[in-house]
Amino acid sequence: MKTLYFDCFSGISGDMTLGALLDLGIDENILLDNLKLLNIDGYEIKIEKKLKNGISGTYVTVILENEKDIHEQSHNQHEEHHHSHDHDHKHTHENSHAHEHHHEHRNLRDIEAIIDNSRLNANIKQLSKGIFRVVAEAEGKIHGKPVEEVHFHEVGALDSIVDIIGVAICIDYLGVEKIAFSKIPLSRGFVKCQHGVFPLPAPATMEILKDIPVYFNDANFELVTPTGAAFVKALGHMHYDMTDIQIERIGYGLGKKTYEIPNVLRVMLIKENEEKKDQIVKLETNIDDMTPEQLGFLMEKLLSEGALDVYFTNIIMKKNRPAVMLSVLCSEDKRDYFNKILLTQTSTFGTRCSKMERDILDRAIVQLDTEHGSVRFKFGIFEGEIIKYSPEYEDCRMIAQKTGIPIQQIYGELIKKLEQDEYLKLSDTHHGKLNKLI
Repeated sequence: MKTLYFDCFSGISGDMTLGALLDLGIDENILLDNLKLLNIDGYEIKIEKKLKNGISGTYVTVILENEKDIHEQSHNQHEEHHHSHDHDHKHTHENSHAHEHHHEHRNLRDIEAIIDNSRLNANIKQLSKGIFRVVAEAEGKIHGKPVEEVHFHEVGALDSIVDIIGVAICIDYLGVEKIAFSKIPLSRGFVKCQHGVFPLPAPATMEILKDIPVYFNDANFELVTPTGAAFVKALGHMHYDMTDIQIERIGYGLGKKTYEIPNVLRVMLIKENEEKKDQIVKLETNIDDMTPEQLGFLMEKLLSEGALDVYFTNIIMKKNRPAVMLSVLCSEDKRDYFNKILLTQTSTFGTRCSKMERDILDRAIVQLDTEHGSVRFKFGIFEGEIIKYSPEYEDCRMIAQKTGIPIQQIYGELIKKLEQDEYLKLSDTHHGKLNKLI
């Protein structure tokens, strides 16, 4: 599976993301030619190869026409003093330039009109609008306004519009099937923006990153801008550290800060192992003070709620007490749900959790008519061939109860019926092609 993976060890911003994608090897003319389809002007894009803490990467700057001379003068000063700015937030412009930027305050409808009236393809338009909507919803929540009434300040500025739509252009060109992000680092401190002094992470950034894995580090400046957070929220299909991958290409987008950790965003074009093991979670706890009836009820409840398996193991606990170890297998996304059941509906004071991999056969359920009525058969399939099969227990039990025939005899009759069925044409070695079930 072709995947784009963002390694955000030093945060993420609009210009860092655009630089990293270009550094993957995308021809800058693809970006520039598509941006011309926006039918907006008044800016210039400067794309340079530079070093950041010894790492070579791509440095992208969007220069507004009425700021060009001042930018070049300030840029030279920044090169001498190793100090520069981010353009995702205009507070950093104010700190590093002795002038004010006068940007239009556009709302979401204005931005969407610019995108819809362009000649960009449908996918680029959809990606771009999705990113802007993430920011608008966050700003609306913070300022207590409907999305339609939110006026973008920083993100509505021309340079940020170019960043966001430029990233959408690059994503569309790469044609990846999935986009994944590492855990996102957040910093502490304060930031000056359009509304005054805000704490870090900026409220919009924090709102956007709800439900996304983050961690705090010791940086005292803005690592993740609202634009960067919007990329994570709008583009990310999953957020985790990748394993079992093949790296094809690597790109580095350079940030504007200089500190002990390289202020760069690393992006990788990778292939994931499509035969990846099935990931499950095992929850365990030891119990010595519940009755067998209570434990039996608990097992039924866990299985009915979707546990993959539940089982008890006899153990001897401290003080030579006979007890059971309760084990629950479940998918990773249901870990917290089943853990809550164990903590609230058993006598335990704690649980253990471990991640596991399992190998499982592909499975198929086929319903066949027999002399006892319709019966479901379960098939185990390996590399496209049936290697084992059996009738469903519940169907056999119902037939045995209805007819009085011993259940083992029912099993035998149904297996014989299956093996003689001309429709399936199973061989004596229990091998048959999967397509015979279709």
